[in-house]
Amino acid sequence: MTKETVYRRDLMREQLAHRAAKLMAEDGITDHAYAKRKAARQLGASDTHHLPSNDEIDMALRSFRMLFQSAQHPPILRELRVEALENMRLLADFHPYLTGSVLTGTAGAQSDINILLFSDDAKAVLLFLLKHDIKFEDGEWKVRLGGHDENVPSYTLTGASGVQTHVIVLPENARHSGGRHPETHADIAAVTVLLAG
Repeated sequence: MTKETVYRRDLMREQLAHRAAKLMAEDGITDHAYAKRKAARQLGASDTHHLPSNDEIDMALRSFRMLFQSAQHPPILRELRVEALENMRLLADFHPYLTGSVLTGTAGAQSDINILLFSDDAKAVLLFLLKHDIKFEDGEWKVRLGGHDENVPSYTLTGASGVQTHVIVLPENARHSGGRHPETHADIAAVTVLLAG
């Protein structure tokens, strides 16, 4: 393999990341995998072994939003973060953490909010939602816990704005596993600081 071939593949990977980011920003696509496939089709890139990672697309998406959506994107992101914080305060008993695109800043108008909750009583969150007459759809979320794939309860709340908040309930010991990092998980205090900045 020549240096030129390696360079060409890296260039294609970068082009795919930027095209996928553009699709996510302009067309409201929220699924990275779908955006990658669509970008590859549009660019005629049949070699799917060199698709960009989600992180590469997120970097390109941040750049795209700063360059082309610098006026309209910040208010949208702020509204999503305000709604996330309201939901986190409502669910404060379950030690909520904000994750995903609303935290990282890549979220757009069609994005969902993702919040992790912690409780050893799987029904505690369900009972809380019922007690407070909060409308929701229930489901399951596949997560990796202690090296095993497990299905955990999840609830989707739809706010007055129409934005969906996915609440994923993990066991209490997952909160202390050391897997939470400031760049990928933010508690109520951290989101409050983010909004104040």
